[in-house]
Amino acid sequence: MIRIAVVEDEQAYRHQIVEYLHRYEKENKEKIQISVYRDGDDILQEYRAQFDVILMDIQMRFVDGMSAAEEIRGRDAEVILIFITNMAQYAIRGYQVDAMDYVLKPISYFSFSQKIAKAAARIGKRHGGHVTVPVKGGVCRLAVSDIYYVESEGHNLLYHTKNGTLVSAGTMKSAEEMLEKRHFSRGNKGYLINLEHVEGVKDKCARVNGENLLLSRLGMKKFMQDLTRYWGEME
Repeated sequence: MIRIAVVEDEQAYRHQIVEYLHRYEKENKEKIQISVYRDGDDILQEYRAQFDVILMDIQMRFVDGMSAAEEIRGRDAEVILIFITNMAQYAIRGYQVDAMDYVLKPISYFSFSQKIAKAAARIGKRHGGHVTVPVKGGVCRLAVSDIYYVESEGHNLLYHTKNGTLVSAGTMKSAEEMLEKRHFSRGNKGYLINLEHVEGVKDKCARVNGENLLLSRLGMKKFMQDLTRYWGEME
Protein backbone atom coordinates (compact mmCIF):
# COMPACT_ATOMS: atom_id res chain seq x y z
CA MET A 1 0.00 0.00 0.00
CA ILE A 2 1.16 3.53 -0.85
CA ARG A 3 0.21 6.29 1.58
CA ILE A 4 -0.31 9.56 -0.32
CA ALA A 5 -1.12 13.02 1.01
CA VAL A 6 -2.73 15.57 -1.33
CA VAL A 7 -2.15 19.19 -0.28
CA GLU A 8 -4.11 21.54 -2.53
CA ASP A 9 -6.20 24.61 -1.71
CA GLU A 10 -8.28 24.60 -4.94
CA GLN A 11 -11.27 22.29 -4.62
CA ALA A 12 -11.45 21.45 -8.32
CA TYR A 13 -7.83 20.31 -8.39
CA ARG A 14 -8.23 18.38 -5.12
CA HIS A 15 -11.09 16.41 -6.64
CA GLN A 16 -9.21 15.87 -9.89
CA ILE A 17 -6.08 14.58 -8.15
CA VAL A 18 -8.05 12.20 -5.95
CA GLU A 19 -9.95 10.98 -9.01
CA TYR A 20 -6.67 10.39 -10.86
CA LEU A 21 -5.25 8.47 -7.89
CA HIS A 22 -8.29 6.19 -7.80
CA ARG A 23 -7.97 5.65 -11.55
CA TYR A 24 -4.27 4.83 -11.19
CA GLU A 25 -5.09 2.48 -8.31
CA LYS A 26 -7.62 0.60 -10.43
CA GLU A 27 -5.51 0.43 -13.58
CA ASN A 28 -2.36 -0.70 -11.80
CA LYS A 29 -3.92 -2.81 -9.02
CA GLU A 30 -2.02 -0.69 -6.52
CA LYS A 31 -3.60 -0.06 -3.13
CA ILE A 32 -3.43 3.65 -2.28
CA GLN A 33 -4.41 5.32 0.99
CA ILE A 34 -5.27 8.97 0.35
CA SER A 35 -5.30 11.83 2.87
CA VAL A 36 -6.42 15.30 1.73
CA TYR A 37 -5.33 18.67 3.14
CA ARG A 38 -6.48 22.15 2.11
CA ASP A 39 -3.29 24.01 3.04
CA GLY A 40 0.34 23.52 4.06
CA ASP A 41 -0.53 24.47 7.61
CA ASP A 42 -3.08 21.64 7.84
CA ILE A 43 -0.58 18.89 7.05
CA LEU A 44 2.09 20.39 9.29
CA GLN A 45 -0.19 20.30 12.33
CA GLU A 46 -0.40 16.51 12.35
CA TYR A 47 2.71 15.47 10.43
CA ARG A 48 4.41 12.41 11.93
CA ALA A 49 6.31 11.06 8.88
CA GLN A 50 3.26 8.92 8.09
CA PHE A 51 3.25 9.26 4.28
CA ASP A 52 5.19 7.71 1.41
CA VAL A 53 4.33 10.48 -1.07
CA ILE A 54 3.13 14.07 -0.73
CA LEU A 55 1.52 15.84 -3.71
CA MET A 56 1.88 19.50 -2.79
CA ASP A 57 0.59 22.63 -4.50
CA ILE A 58 3.29 25.31 -4.39
CA GLN A 59 1.02 28.37 -4.30
CA MET A 60 -1.45 28.24 -1.42
CA ARG A 61 -3.17 30.97 0.56
CA PHE A 62 -1.82 30.48 4.09
CA VAL A 63 1.33 28.31 4.21
CA ASP A 64 2.74 27.86 0.70
CA GLY A 65 3.94 24.49 -0.49
CA MET A 66 7.64 25.33 -0.46
CA SER A 67 7.59 26.52 3.16
CA ALA A 68 5.59 23.46 4.18
CA ALA A 69 7.99 21.18 2.29
CA GLU A 70 11.00 22.70 4.04
CA GLU A 71 9.38 22.02 7.41
CA ILE A 72 8.38 18.50 6.40
CA ARG A 73 11.85 17.69 5.08
CA GLY A 74 13.28 18.71 8.43
CA ARG A 75 11.10 16.05 10.07
CA ASP A 76 11.15 13.38 7.36
CA ALA A 77 14.10 12.69 5.06
CA GLU A 78 12.42 9.80 3.24
CA VAL A 79 9.01 11.04 2.05
CA ILE A 80 8.74 11.59 -1.71
CA LEU A 81 7.73 15.16 -2.59
CA ILE A 82 5.98 15.97 -5.87
CA PHE A 83 5.00 19.60 -6.42
CA ILE A 84 1.92 20.80 -8.29
CA THR A 85 2.23 24.18 -9.95
CA ASN A 86 1.04 26.51 -12.70
CA MET A 87 4.57 27.50 -13.70
CA ALA A 88 7.62 25.27 -14.07
CA GLN A 89 10.00 27.91 -12.71
CA TYR A 90 8.35 27.66 -9.29
CA ALA A 91 9.11 23.94 -9.19
CA ILE A 92 12.84 24.49 -9.77
CA ARG A 93 13.13 25.48 -6.10
CA GLY A 94 11.88 22.01 -5.28
CA TYR A 95 15.39 20.66 -5.63
CA GLN A 96 16.27 22.55 -2.46
CA VAL A 97 14.04 20.12 -0.56
CA ASP A 98 14.95 17.09 -2.70
CA ALA A 99 11.61 16.97 -4.51
CA MET A 100 11.37 14.03 -6.88
CA ASP A 101 9.38 15.80 -9.59
CA TYR A 102 6.59 18.26 -10.36
CA VAL A 103 3.22 18.21 -12.12
CA LEU A 104 2.09 21.17 -14.23
CA LYS A 105 -1.45 22.52 -14.19
CA PRO A 106 -3.70 21.87 -16.00
CA ILE A 107 -3.02 18.28 -14.98
CA SER A 108 -3.08 15.58 -17.64
CA TYR A 109 -3.70 12.04 -16.45
CA PHE A 110 -0.90 10.58 -18.59
CA SER A 111 1.78 12.85 -17.10
CA PHE A 112 0.34 12.47 -13.60
CA SER A 113 0.28 8.68 -13.80
CA GLN A 114 3.92 8.61 -14.93
CA LYS A 115 4.97 10.58 -11.84
CA ILE A 116 3.02 8.27 -9.55
CA ALA A 117 4.51 5.21 -11.25
CA LYS A 118 7.99 6.65 -10.74
CA ALA A 119 7.25 7.24 -7.05
CA ALA A 120 5.80 3.74 -6.68
CA ALA A 121 8.94 2.24 -8.22
CA ARG A 122 11.14 4.18 -5.82
CA ILE A 123 9.05 3.03 -2.86
CA GLY A 124 9.25 -0.54 -4.08
CA LYS A 125 13.05 -0.35 -4.26
CA ARG A 126 13.18 1.22 -0.84
CA HIS A 127 11.05 -1.38 0.92
CA GLY A 128 11.49 -4.41 -1.27
CA GLY A 129 9.00 -6.64 0.55
CA HIS A 130 9.91 -9.77 2.49
CA VAL A 131 11.48 -13.15 1.82
CA THR A 132 11.34 -16.38 3.80
CA VAL A 133 14.60 -18.28 4.35
CA PRO A 134 15.07 -21.75 5.85
CA VAL A 135 16.86 -21.92 9.21
CA LYS A 136 17.61 -24.76 11.58
CA GLY A 137 14.30 -25.98 12.95
CA GLY A 138 12.06 -23.84 10.76
CA VAL A 139 11.95 -20.69 8.64
CA CYS A 140 12.56 -16.97 9.17
CA ARG A 141 10.86 -14.03 7.43
CA LEU A 142 13.23 -11.17 6.52
CA ALA A 143 12.53 -7.69 5.20
CA VAL A 144 14.54 -7.41 1.98
CA SER A 145 15.63 -3.86 2.85
CA ASP A 146 17.12 -5.20 6.11
CA ILE A 147 19.52 -7.51 4.28
CA TYR A 148 23.00 -6.00 3.70
CA TYR A 149 24.43 -8.96 1.79
CA VAL A 150 24.35 -12.73 1.55
CA GLU A 151 27.59 -14.64 1.99
CA SER A 152 28.35 -18.21 0.95
CA GLU A 153 30.16 -20.25 3.60
CA GLY A 154 30.57 -23.94 2.89
CA HIS A 155 27.13 -25.50 2.56
CA ASN A 156 25.45 -22.57 4.32
CA LEU A 157 24.42 -19.03 3.52
CA LEU A 158 25.02 -16.18 5.94
CA TYR A 159 22.40 -13.42 5.74
CA HIS A 160 24.04 -10.28 7.12
CA THR A 161 21.16 -8.06 8.25
CA LYS A 162 20.37 -5.02 10.37
CA ASN A 163 19.49 -7.42 13.19
CA GLY A 164 22.62 -9.55 12.99
CA THR A 165 23.76 -12.56 10.98
CA LEU A 166 21.41 -15.41 10.16
CA VAL A 167 22.66 -18.87 9.14
CA SER A 168 20.57 -20.61 6.49
CA ALA A 169 20.90 -23.81 4.49
CA GLY A 170 21.01 -23.25 0.75
CA THR A 171 23.08 -22.34 -2.26
CA MET A 172 24.01 -18.96 -3.65
CA LYS A 173 22.06 -19.85 -6.79
CA SER A 174 18.89 -20.38 -4.74
CA ALA A 175 19.44 -17.04 -2.98
CA GLU A 176 19.89 -15.30 -6.34
CA GLU A 177 16.67 -16.79 -7.66
CA MET A 178 14.77 -15.74 -4.51
CA LEU A 179 16.14 -12.20 -4.62
CA GLU A 180 15.79 -11.77 -8.37
CA LYS A 181 14.45 -8.32 -9.27
CA ARG A 182 15.15 -7.13 -5.69
CA HIS A 183 18.29 -5.18 -6.70
CA PHE A 184 20.96 -7.54 -5.48
CA SER A 185 24.17 -8.11 -7.44
CA ARG A 186 26.97 -10.68 -7.26
CA GLY A 187 30.22 -9.00 -6.31
CA ASN A 188 32.01 -12.32 -6.62
CA LYS A 189 31.21 -16.01 -6.15
CA GLY A 190 30.91 -15.55 -2.40
CA TYR A 191 28.80 -12.37 -2.07
CA LEU A 192 25.30 -11.33 -3.15
CA ILE A 193 25.08 -7.63 -2.28
CA ASN A 194 22.01 -5.47 -1.68
CA LEU A 195 22.63 -2.39 -3.84
CA GLU A 196 20.47 -0.30 -1.51
CA HIS A 197 23.23 -0.44 1.10
CA VAL A 198 26.27 0.16 -1.11
CA GLU A 199 27.99 3.33 0.10
CA GLY A 200 30.62 3.32 -2.64
CA VAL A 201 33.27 1.31 -4.47
CA LYS A 202 37.00 1.78 -3.91
CA ASP A 203 40.12 -0.33 -4.36
CA LYS A 204 38.10 -3.20 -5.87
CA CYS A 205 35.85 -3.33 -2.81
CA ALA A 206 32.20 -2.42 -2.27
CA ARG A 207 31.61 -0.52 0.95
CA VAL A 208 28.51 -2.00 2.64
CA ASN A 209 27.47 -1.08 6.19
CA GLY A 210 31.03 -0.19 7.10
CA GLU A 211 32.53 -3.37 5.60
CA ASN A 212 34.70 -3.68 2.51
CA LEU A 213 33.54 -6.59 0.34
CA LEU A 214 36.07 -7.66 -2.26
CA LEU A 215 34.83 -7.64 -5.86
CA SER A 216 36.30 -10.19 -8.22
CA ARG A 217 37.92 -9.19 -11.50
CA LEU A 218 35.20 -10.95 -13.46
CA GLY A 219 32.38 -9.71 -11.24
CA MET A 220 33.44 -6.05 -11.07
CA LYS A 221 32.10 -4.96 -14.49
CA LYS A 222 28.63 -6.47 -14.00
CA PHE A 223 28.44 -5.21 -10.42
CA MET A 224 29.30 -1.64 -11.48
CA GLN A 225 26.69 -1.78 -14.26
CA ASP A 226 24.04 -2.95 -11.79
CA LEU A 227 25.03 -0.31 -9.24
CA THR A 228 25.08 2.55 -11.78
CA ARG A 229 21.66 1.53 -13.08
CA TYR A 230 20.24 1.30 -9.56
CA TRP A 231 21.58 4.68 -8.49
CA GLY A 232 20.26 6.22 -11.72
CA GLU A 233 16.77 4.83 -11.08
CA MET A 234 16.82 6.21 -7.54
CA GLU A 235 17.54 9.77 -8.68
